[in-house]
Amino acid sequence: MAEKKLFTRKEFENLRIESAKDMAADKKLQADALDVLVRADQYRWIHQTNWLGEPILNLPQDMFAIQEIIFKTKPKYIIESGVAWGGSLLFYSTLMEILSGGQIIGIDTYIPDDLKQRLNSHGKISERLTLINGSSVEQDTVNKVKALIGDCREVMVVLDSFHTHEHVLNELRLYSPFVGKGFYLICGDTIVEDIPEQEHRSRPWGHGNNPKTALWQFLKENDRFEIDKEIDNKLLLTCNPDGYLKCRKDYYF
Repeated sequence: MAEKKLFTRKEFENLRIESAKDMAADKKLQADALDVLVRADQYRWIHQTNWLGEPILNLPQDMFAIQEIIFKTKPKYIIESGVAWGGSLLFYSTLMEILSGGQIIGIDTYIPDDLKQRLNSHGKISERLTLINGSSVEQDTVNKVKALIGDCREVMVVLDSFHTHEHVLNELRLYSPFVGKGFYLICGDTIVEDIPEQEHRSRPWGHGNNPKTALWQFLKENDRFEIDKEIDNKLLLTCNPDGYLKCRKDYYF
């Protein structure tokens, strides 16, 4: 009987990283995974997850990736543009409560009163939430964020609102200065560039006009961020390919 190989934690981590690289290089597997995601989107698969009773409009795989980032970097602030049903805000706030972290700032042009009531019904988790009703690209909104976080740059930003090239590029330019070295700027729904046009859901964005095209332009003009390929490699199913940006040097206003 062969002796069972016991990995050290470091050996296992290295094995996972190398296996993820191989998985990312498997073009047929990647194509099959994308096909599953495209077909399942006909049934709103990415909308099927809740946190504390509120929908999260994202894949669990991406939410777990964000959880790993939060645990690793322990930001004092998380800023998310695009509140929707608020499930992701509650998810971040739950993690912050466990990790003794800081505040969550949610930005949206429409935050109905009944949603505010539900988001404020979770005790200490709710106390970490601040909602800003306004456009993420208006200077007044940016000024409100500045007033909340001050000089802190231990900040994670998640951009998941209006997905046109122009809007997302504006968001990237406006919110990237808040993110300090070692922290993350996450650009949501970059997958729009990789999938067929969504005929079942009419949207003002599509091929050539979406978060990924905005991200590509942003990276050409801003050398502070790089795509974290280790995250990309291991996800297989993701709405945010190339969208996990790690800050590699600080910025001073």
